[in-house]
Amino acid sequence: MNGAAMIQRGFKMQLKPGMAAEYRRRHDELWPDLAEALSQAGIHDYSIFLDEETLILFAVLKLRENHSADALPQLPVMRRWWDHMADIMEVEPGNRPREWPLQPMFYFA
Repeated sequence: MNGAAMIQRGFKMQLKPGMAAEYRRRHDELWPDLAEALSQAGIHDYSIFLDEETLILFAVLKLRENHSADALPQLPVMRRWWDHMADIMEVEPGNRPREWPLQPMFYFA
């Protein structure tokens, strides 16, 4: 990244029972306009992992230094995605996925 600062975030979400295959399917078919919004907001190198025992989703992403990720909730495409995903995971009022931030403990580069 040519020495530019980068921010890394980790958080967890909760999938509903029996929804792992559907969650994967929906993400495999990620809408191009949502992918563009994420990229434009400075999000890159974004992964989500599933703990099959607990159905906890673990997400980690990197943000470019001058990111605008905090504005994503105001975008219509983000709200449509939340509505699209609300039936298969725990959500807040307004269908935003419930997220629990995770404290960084170790990083190796």
